Amino acid sequence: MSSGEDLQLCEILIQQGSVHEEQTTEALELQKIRPKRVGELLVDLGYVEEEQILQALSEQYDVPYEAGLIDEVDASLTTKVPISFIREYNMVPYKKNGKGYLVAVNDPVNLLPLDDLRLLLEGNVSPVLCTKANIQTIIDGYFEQQSENAAEMIDSITMAEDDEYQSLDSLNSERDLLDLANEAPIIKLINLVITGGVKDRASDIHIEPFEKEVRVRYRIDGVLYEKFSVPRSQQAAVISRVKIMADLNIAEHRLPQDGRIKIRLSGKEIDIRVSIIPIAHGERVVMRILEKGSFLFSLEKLGMERQDNDQLDKLIQSSHGIMLVTGPTGSGKSTTLYAALQKVNSPDKNIITVEDPIEYQLEGIGQIQVAPKIGLTFAAGLRSILRQDPDIILIGEIRDMETAEMAVQASLTGHLVFSTLHTNDSAGAITRLVNMGIEPFLVTSSTIAIQAQRLVRRICDACKEPYTADVETYSELGVEAPADPGERILYRSVGCNKCQDRGYKGRTGIFELLVMTPKIQEMALQSMDSNQIKREARKFGMRTLREDGAHRAMLGLTSAEEILRVTRNDMEEEILD
Repeated sequence: MSSGEDLQLCEILIQQGSVHEEQTTEALELQKIRPKRVGELLVDLGYVEEEQILQALSEQYDVPYEAGLIDEVDASLTTKVPISFIREYNMVPYKKNGKGYLVAVNDPVNLLPLDDLRLLLEGNVSPVLCTKANIQTIIDGYFEQQSENAAEMIDSITMAEDDEYQSLDSLNSERDLLDLANEAPIIKLINLVITGGVKDRASDIHIEPFEKEVRVRYRIDGVLYEKFSVPRSQQAAVISRVKIMADLNIAEHRLPQDGRIKIRLSGKEIDIRVSIIPIAHGERVVMRILEKGSFLFSLEKLGMERQDNDQLDKLIQSSHGIMLVTGPTGSGKSTTLYAALQKVNSPDKNIITVEDPIEYQLEGIGQIQVAPKIGLTFAAGLRSILRQDPDIILIGEIRDMETAEMAVQASLTGHLVFSTLHTNDSAGAITRLVNMGIEPFLVTSSTIAIQAQRLVRRICDACKEPYTADVETYSELGVEAPADPGERILYRSVGCNKCQDRGYKGRTGIFELLVMTPKIQEMALQSMDSNQIKREARKFGMRTLREDGAHRAMLGLTSAEEILRVTRNDMEEEILD
């Protein structure tokens, strides 16, 4: 943009009352050292919003501005415009306008690519100024439409193979596997599988070969859903394509392999961990989707009750000791620990982690990736960390006695240690450490708190409906039912378009925070079992996982069925006590 156009834009903004003359002068001066357009600089400085800049540009270049959210995307346009074009020029056709098309743009100066769009669409095009967020919404609509075309693509592949091939044996013998994996339909199919997983908020994508088909399933909010099946004859090509993307050996079919795929999708960086194992009918693939930055919550947003959150906030400010988070795989342990690290991270602290794998990069924190093949285990990494003058240490998981011993010693020598254990509840972690070979007096003197947690599906707000629950339901949840039947209101899932008829959308946590009080320490030293310890902790205000879940069900955040699904039946002994 020339200086004359910059000045004209500034004059329009001043006339509109969006900025003061001093602010535009500051932006124009800043432009001498930062080669950006003046509108972007004004937004960066916080003087105006993007919408105000677009309104001024609309007046300056006589291009209409669309203030509302564009959510109706013409699906037929997805096949006419390459996504690479949309990415490069940040302009996207979204709607027919008579014999022409409306094109969402964010920059009214660079309109030359519209000539290319005119040729691609074979019709006139009219630019419409939109916010970057609005354009991203339209692009997401493109991906959604492409994902829905996956089944049609599989059908076309099936018909093509019926014409070309007689059997799987002839397929493998006549054509090179590497050629098959690089064929356009297979590449597009795998891209659609990944795109669909990201769009559906899947945490994992499963590609599972069976005798007659290859099943594709997504794990969404902790539950597996079958999406579609791929013809058995395409199994080798599909698996090989995934191996190529993950930089694995496509000739190795007998041993498990692990790899990683890094992609950019819809403006977001996606990290995919790939695990391949040999099974009876071929090789099974599981892809864990990690969307960088999107799952890093603050401690306050984890969903804990105010009392537990305040208590945990105080605990993580301790100068030394071990803070343990327990639960099964996929219960959000890493998210909780990352949130805790972000809370305590400051320039005056040296924080180092040893993880397997490093799921998210944390700014200002040194992170070590475990590599057992070369001898870099949790214990070896921890041994090296202690020579790095750390204040806070995170150990991804305590798996063996050596790691547990070093964690205890680190905590006793003035370090705050965060780690995880695979136990069913908080009190069970004490027993687990003792069974590993750690002396009970070392467990009690080093551990400051243990938090157990689970993830439960959040009931869809758009379609949930209230109902009057019976006394038995409250009894199963481990809480006393209100005497008045009119107050026994819980919620059930129904299913609608917003939650894709699942009845649930998103997840939240339920928590059980056990603080190592002197009484709890005394009981641990006497080797009392976990149920006795838990009963004692409840006297001091600890809520069990099921009780915390029951509270959320009564608030309408989830359903009673979901709480019963994810919590083990450990309430009877506590109620009888």
